[in-house]
Amino acid sequence: MNMFKKVKAETVKDYLAAVPVERYETVQYLHSFIQKAVPKLKPYFANNMIGYGKFKYSNYKKEIIDWPIIALANQKQYVSIYVCAVVDGQYVAEKHKKKLGKVKVGRSCISFKTLEDINLKTLKDVLVEAARNPGLTK
Repeated sequence: MNMFKKVKAETVKDYLAAVPVERYETVQYLHSFIQKAVPKLKPYFANNMIGYGKFKYSNYKKEIIDWPIIALANQKQYVSIYVCAVVDGQYVAEKHKKKLGKVKVGRSCISFKTLEDINLKTLKDVLVEAARNPGLTK
């Protein structure tokens, strides 16, 4: 499943170096923020984004693959944080939607334009909850 614009990076360092200057500070801040919030989830380059931690996932081809529990991606119009965790049948990102700030939330994706748009305290709560409950159910 590759829903992201292909980037030339092959490492986290390469990915961060390729982020446009106007978004670099935001992406770098979030990269550090995620690592501090959930230090057990090690960062790695995954599918044109930065992944943190892994779980086994059955993709659309029914292949079992490693997929990031949390991921950070610089998109054309915004920054996205993907939170692949479900608790009691509810996606963790959706569960906290109302408290996350001026963001767009869809199942496991949180998108926003600037750091000022997102409630970082709630984001940390989401990340910690995801690290405790990794994976998706269909």
